[in-house]
Amino acid sequence: MVNSETLSQKTVGQIVAEDYRAAQVFRSYGLDFCCGGKVSLEKACTKKGLDVNKIETDLNALDLDTGENHNYNDWSLDFLVDYIVNNHHSFVRKMLPEIDFYAEKVAKVHGERDPELLDILQNVRLLRSEMLGHLQKEEEELFPQIKELVQEQKKGSVKEAIVEALEVEHDKAGDLMAKIEELTQGFNPPENACASYRVLFQNLAGFQKDLHKHVHLENNILFPKALELEQRLN
Repeated sequence: MVNSETLSQKTVGQIVAEDYRAAQVFRSYGLDFCCGGKVSLEKACTKKGLDVNKIETDLNALDLDTGENHNYNDWSLDFLVDYIVNNHHSFVRKMLPEIDFYAEKVAKVHGERDPELLDILQNVRLLRSEMLGHLQKEEEELFPQIKELVQEQKKGSVKEAIVEALEVEHDKAGDLMAKIEELTQGFNPPENACASYRVLFQNLAGFQKDLHKHVHLENNILFPKALELEQRLN
């Protein structure tokens, strides 16, 4: 992020405003970046008896570039399945409860002034219900079929009807995210937005970005290749 001396003198609210991922770090330490967001990181840590150096290390670790330019198209299908579950499914299960938490919090506080927040909350909850059921269906039905197909070369494993149903669910999730993007004006909070308001919008933007990659890996690589392999074995 920045050098330790500068970081420690920034307010916790400012740090979260500049990089929403810091919210997860602060929450893990019980640091209040909303109502108590106007104090410096150093003072906030002193008040709670926390090691500011440890927290700075965690914040700076957010800058580590762990992304790589993978050629997913060359991966074996069973390996790609594991990658999707371990990365994208895990991300969805981690982020949706947090997004729901902030959507409800912000709607309760600012919903009268900004009524679109109530619609955002409703769509977030529809998305959460849709996505969690979708993940379970993939992990319990389709993904085991794909692994069986690859590892045992056993024809008749992958059912096209299941693939088609999952693609329809992808479309529903995409439509919900598009509606949320519209309601948030492109995930742009108003100038007077509080820290929680900004975290919500930034989390939604990050979720959409991950969802796009998630759906791409399944719709454009995993599903068609599994169906193609199924046809070759028949």
